[in-house]
Amino acid sequence: MLKGIVAGLAAGALWGLVFVAPGLVPGLSAIDLVAGRYAFYGLTSLVFMVAKRRPLPTLEQAGAALGLSVLGFSGYYLLLVLAVRHAGPEVPTLIIGTIPIWVMLLGKPAHLLWRKLLPGLLLTLAGVALMAELPDAAATAAAQAAHDYWLGIAYALAAMVSWTAFAVFNSIWLKKHPGLSTTDWTNWLGMGSGVAGVILWVTIGSEVNTLLARVDITQVAMVCIAIGVGSGWLATILWNRASRILSASLCGQLIVSETLFGLLFTFVIAMRLPSTTQVAAAVLFVLGISASIRAHR
Repeated sequence: MLKGIVAGLAAGALWGLVFVAPGLVPGLSAIDLVAGRYAFYGLTSLVFMVAKRRPLPTLEQAGAALGLSVLGFSGYYLLLVLAVRHAGPEVPTLIIGTIPIWVMLLGKPAHLLWRKLLPGLLLTLAGVALMAELPDAAATAAAQAAHDYWLGIAYALAAMVSWTAFAVFNSIWLKKHPGLSTTDWTNWLGMGSGVAGVILWVTIGSEVNTLLARVDITQVAMVCIAIGVGSGWLATILWNRASRILSASLCGQLIVSETLFGLLFTFVIAMRLPSTTQVAAAVLFVLGISASIRAHR
């Protein structure tokens, strides 16, 4: 159980990078950023499979990997990038931060009593409530055009639904196929994501000459590699290991670490300290994780 918890928290830390990535490459379209991330995730998966001589998926496995890769990767991240571009990073981070609640509610094991989950749920809800009162969120809303801002909120809500569905269905799939290597499954998801990313870029992405003409092309490449290999390939290996070991409800609670690290990275890049309210919300999230771990023992 401890290995699963550590793997889930580490995956959340790596996923936290995706919230700050759009701000590191201003002017790069959402399509190009999503395509770049998943092209590198897919390429890493392909290289690993060839180097290790790993088997290709069956038709059923390939279909499941492609569908789940859209829900949890290419489709989800496209929605998230659009949300951050329209509404700023903090409010989408807050909305995505409610995913643990939905996954916990949908993935609760039948034998686990609701009263045992209640402390963790209430602590997480309290943290979300505090985050909702952030002055930065209000400032972001005031700075953006109303239509643009609410469009970003809609994208964030759609991203939340997409990843919640991925977390639940991915956990079910792994538990139904105990003989399947989590690394192989990660690579098959990566290849599905890579295909989706390339198709997205070829159909509606920027031209090669336009991308190469950017003065920050080196930084663009570095960001895409970091979120493709780190937040994509490595984080998914860790998450799949956690999903196989732990129940969906506990995994859902561990996703809070993505929100915590996303906010931490945002503060570090902006070179400012969190407010008292933000620190209090983070403490509540950590207490919520701890309560949920105790409930699942």
